[in-house]
Amino acid sequence: MEISRPNQRELTVEEQQELEKLKQIVERAIADGILTKAEREQIVTAIRADGQVTYEELIFVQTFLREKVAKGELILDYSV
Repeated sequence: MEISRPNQRELTVEEQQELEKLKQIVERAIADGILTKAEREQIVTAIRADGQVTYEELIFVQTFLREKVAKGELILDYSV
């Protein structure tokens, strides 16, 4: 299934920087193989920090974490 985004535009320099910061935060959060509730909240806070949530941020987090969980490389532990 192909997803069409007719209004898609290039990310601004600032948006690219925010996406890179988000990637670093996610990498640090999952470095131990477990994503806790606090780490998840830190990721959500980072996504919302600039007052806008981009499609690229959402897709990155969703697909990256889903792939890690599917491969058995990441455990979601929201009980803590």
